Amino acid sequence: MDRHNRATKPRGLSVRTKITVALAAIAVAGGVWAGSTVFDRPSAVQVLEPTSSAGAPAVDPLAPSDPTEIRIDKINAVSSLIPLGLNPDQTIATAPVSEPQQASWYRPGPTPGALGPAVILGHVNGGGKDGIFARLHELKPGDQVRVNRADGKTAVFTITKMQQVPKDRFPTQEVYGDTPGAEVRLITCGGAFNQAARSYVDNIIAYGTLTSVI
Repeated sequence: MDRHNRATKPRGLSVRTKITVALAAIAVAGGVWAGSTVFDRPSAVQVLEPTSSAGAPAVDPLAPSDPTEIRIDKINAVSSLIPLGLNPDQTIATAPVSEPQQASWYRPGPTPGALGPAVILGHVNGGGKDGIFARLHELKPGDQVRVNRADGKTAVFTITKMQQVPKDRFPTQEVYGDTPGAEVRLITCGGAFNQAARSYVDNIIAYGTLTSVI
């Protein structure tokens, strides 16, 4: 999944992308996605209508380089980034819920700023405290996300779309499928809190495009 087609016409997935998408689908079906493990309390998350904006001019992708920090000034979110992959049961691994302010990035996918959709995960809350993405639902198209990288560069992404979707209808293809440039997906939990399952029923997803490098 670390190499993607640049074509803008409808395209098939590479073999490696197909494998990753299949695993992601398993993760969604299993109900453990982007911090959907036990949370202590529900967070007040507004219902989002899908919003999008095509006005952000993209720039050429960077060479791969591991991310080190994410900063979103709009929602006062700053965290180091730890690399995580899949749990033994093939669900997506996330930072411990006991460390709700810790964000992670999906290591099997592209690194932020490189070609393809980089995925960054964060809790909405945990341990009775707000998580790093507690206010992710407040982002709007045009807001910026900065990701510092090990090569000393900072990839600046502009949010292009926000979604709130039921976990059982997670848009796996849209999140993990090939993209024509460097993009980012920020994912957390949202919606109603299912007390019986001890998890949220929805995911909040922010989509962004690489628009500058500093």
